[in-house]
Amino acid sequence: MESKITRKGFLAKGIAAAATAVAAATGISYFFKSGTGRDNSMATSPILDIRPLGFQWETADPFLFCVHHHDFYPKGNEIMGPAPELLKGRDMGQDFTVKDGWRMYHGAKVPGFPNHPHRGFETVTVVRKGFIDHSDSLGAAGRYGSGDVQWMTAGAGVQHAEMFPLIDGAQENTLELFQIWLNLPKKSKFVNPHFKMLWNKDIPKLMLKDNAGRTTRLEVIAGRYGDTVAAAPPPDSWAADSGNAVAIWHIELEAHAEFTLPAAPTKTNRFLYFYEGNQLTAAGTVVGVKQGMRLDSAQALQLKAGDKAAQLLLLEGKPIAEPVVQYGPFVMNTRAEIEQAFADYQRTHFGGWPWQTSEPVHERSRGRFARHADGKEETASG
Repeated sequence: MESKITRKGFLAKGIAAAATAVAAATGISYFFKSGTGRDNSMATSPILDIRPLGFQWETADPFLFCVHHHDFYPKGNEIMGPAPELLKGRDMGQDFTVKDGWRMYHGAKVPGFPNHPHRGFETVTVVRKGFIDHSDSLGAAGRYGSGDVQWMTAGAGVQHAEMFPLIDGAQENTLELFQIWLNLPKKSKFVNPHFKMLWNKDIPKLMLKDNAGRTTRLEVIAGRYGDTVAAAPPPDSWAADSGNAVAIWHIELEAHAEFTLPAAPTKTNRFLYFYEGNQLTAAGTVVGVKQGMRLDSAQALQLKAGDKAAQLLLLEGKPIAEPVVQYGPFVMNTRAEIEQAFADYQRTHFGGWPWQTSEPVHERSRGRFARHADGKEETASG
């Protein structure tokens, strides 16, 4: 079995039936693991390697992978999906091919990811544009987007649905998000499932000027930049201990702006993804768009945008340094634990599914909100 993670493979239907194939479980292949390491031309550079970005961005411990979704959905119909005639010619249920600028993913009527299970890791979902409707097996629900982040600890096991409602019925519905998978250490694999909302208004944002007065906009989703500290992640996250130096930053340099990515105080695995723009100069090396850089976190990195704004995502953290065995949507330390995860899911369905449909969406008029399993409700406005 191919060891490289694909989100399509993780979320494939019929997951319970796949339990008989658990013996094929395999470890995750990390970013650049099979590469040649530091290029000789970069011997004194903080850039250790540069590789093109695919649909799914490879990472390294403590991260599992990152996906950048960018879909230009049409106006929504009465159920907040595309008009039925627009679905013709698509591989419904497995629609990952961009057609007319968008994909349905596993959704049948509304795009997104209907109910599916997870165990043993966390999802960090950063929504730049558009909205996600969350529903889970604990009875929790929410709608978030427009700069919000949901940080979910799957822990011992949870089912959730992530649907992309096309709320605007009069014009196009653009969706852009990153979903980042962050591993959990062995001691936290079986904690109670939990999610936390980091609303847009609560995420620190810095406007940094270079010597020419050009601006870099830095959003500190996790970790810290100087004296600016991100909102706390869920309590059982690897990121909850500041000593693990987990950082998730979104960086936007305006055209020709310069910015110095500071050295990390702790030795980490550090990756910088240049996903939008036309050109970036990093430590004197010209980097094309849709390239990922593996960096030496002990060194600062000088960045300069080209003649268009440059958008980047930074992921870094101290490695957990434990065995990783992955099969489908479960990430554990041993194959026996993977087998147990399938058996537990077949037996309990991680609490069952309390919703009437596998792809629930909330009322069109509903604003951004989160209702937790204990009944507590919060909104984006406070």
